[in-house]
This record gives sequence, C-alpha cells and structure tokens, in this order.
Amino acid sequence: MLVDSPPEQRAGTAPAPPIHRAIRAVGLLVAAAILVLVVLASIAIGAKELSLGQVWHGLFHGSGTYGDVVVDERLSRTLLGLLAGAALGLSGAVLQALTRNPLADPGLLGINAGASAAVVTAITYFGVTSLSGYVWFAFAGAAAVGALVWFLGGGRGATPVRLALAGTAISAALYGYLQAVMITDDAALGRMRFWTVGSLASATDATITQVLPFLGAGTVLALLLARPLNAVALGDDTARALGAHLGRTRALAMLAATVLCGAATAACGPIVFVGLMIPHVVRSFTGPDLRWILPYTTLLSPVLLLGADVVGRVVARPAELQVGIVTALLGAPVFIFLVRRRRTAQL
Repeated sequence: MLVDSPPEQRAGTAPAPPIHRAIRAVGLLVAAAILVLVVLASIAIGAKELSLGQVWHGLFHGSGTYGDVVVDERLSRTLLGLLAGAALGLSGAVLQALTRNPLADPGLLGINAGASAAVVTAITYFGVTSLSGYVWFAFAGAAAVGALVWFLGGGRGATPVRLALAGTAISAALYGYLQAVMITDDAALGRMRFWTVGSLASATDATITQVLPFLGAGTVLALLLARPLNAVALGDDTARALGAHLGRTRALAMLAATVLCGAATAACGPIVFVGLMIPHVVRSFTGPDLRWILPYTTLLSPVLLLGADVVGRVVARPAELQVGIVTALLGAPVFIFLVRRRRTAQL
C-alpha cells in the first residue's frame, strides 16, 4: 500500500456521488472513442494521399506495394504517438500534483534538458548517428537529471519549491551547454535540429520496442500513485494527517515522471505543451481527483499529439511540419485561454 488509509476520504478527496462517478465513467468511454477516431485518422491521412482502399489493403492484406509500405510506416508512427502522448500527459499530471504547481511540466524539473544534453554529447563526442543510439543516451540523460534534481531538492525531505528550483537551475545550465556545443560543432547542429523540434516521423518498430518496457512500467506506477498524490497535493501537514508517506510518494512520483518523460523524449525529441495542457483540460471537468485525472489524461494526451501530427502532415503537403511545432502553435493560445480561467488554473 502506498498510503495507509483504506477509506476514500483519506486519499485526499471525498467520494463523488454515484451519478458523478457514472458520468465520469461514460466520459472515459467517450474519450476512448475519440482516441480510436484519431488513431484511424492518423493511419488514413498523411502527406502522401492514399485511397481508403489502399489503406484497407495495407492494414489487412499488405504485400509490399507503395500504399502498403506507407500504411506500415504510419502504423509505427501512430503507435509511437499513442505511447509518447500518454507518457507525456501522465508525467505532466504527476509533476503538477507533486510540485503543487499548475504550470509544472516535464521541462520544469530538467528532464527534457537532460535528454537533449545527452543526445548532443552522444553526437559530438561519441559519434552516434542513429536514432537507436540517441534513444539510450537520451533516456540516460533524463534519468541522471531526474536523480540529480531529487538529490539537490533534498531527497526524502524534498519540497515542491526545492524540486522546482533545482530543476530550473539544472535546466539553465544544461541548455547553456547545449547551445555552446551546437554553436561550435556544425555537424551536431545539423543532426540535433530535427530531434530537438520533436517529431514522430522517425518512428520504427525498433524504437518502439526499446522504449515500450519503460513506458509501460512508468504508466502503471503513475496510475498506482493516484491516491497518495491526492493527499500530497493537499499540503504536507494534511498529507501526514491522512497517513501518506511523503518521502516515498515523492520519490516514486519523480521516478514515474522521469521514466515516462525520458522514454518519450528519447523516442520523439522534446515535445512541449502535451504534459502541460491536457491535465488542465481534464481537471476542468473531473475536478482535482487524480484517480480520474490520470485515466482521462492517458486517453486524451495521445489525441492531442496524434491530432497535431495529422495536421502537420496535411497543411504542408507534400512536406510536413514536425509535431513539436504544431503542438506549440496550437497549444500556446489554448493554454493562455485556460490559465485565465480560475477554475482550471487551480489544482
């Protein structure tokens, strides 16, 4: 047990009335249906136009034709978008609860900066040129920074403010290192330019296989932390009164966020706004209970990421805009609107 508190009230939130629970459960089914539609659109729509017949043949009777190859590439891209979107959204929701900061996202604790610094180091000093090589360096960099932030933030005695300050300081230092290396190394600049924007275009079965175990483990851990994080979000004194183990909960939350964001960033590059915006949207109709926020975020974050990817493939035909650019363009005005609404700006 992560929290020594059997009753629901001790998890940090009062139990919702049955009618509210029923509505939220139906909402999860609606969110799942929306996700299925976006997945189908991601497979059927792209920079290369295919007929529905070609898409159907590629899905169920692939035999190496042009259309079949395109559909196969889109399947890998869509699967990576599903996994990475859910991971980024979950990591953002966990960090917002952990830091009690509605503006928290994976970038706040330096996880994106750690992954980026590790990739540029691999390119410049170790001669790594393949995406499969980037993945492991990026994940190692994210994990190392996550551990360092936890240590500098006070370890088991860490507080939300100390964690945020440690993450901000490390991010500034790492981005300074990143810029210095890229300015002095044209090859690193050329190779990093595409990765740092964030894209699903390089998705392969090998990349998905490499990050899948980490994403699966991080997702399970994040969902299991819903109850204790409900208590932590109420403040340290209240959480202790509810029986929450603050040090253990924060350590596990940091681990979950680092694993999720590190693996997603390693595979796709740093993609902004998914982990920041979707938890806000979800909180506006579920309330602050993470037992509902986390499942909804798991379903709706891939909707944003895959939807942005489809838009990027269509608006610049026959080329495409990377998904990181589209999420930034779509996310900035929407997020400004959301944070101006008091209801969604509060945890």
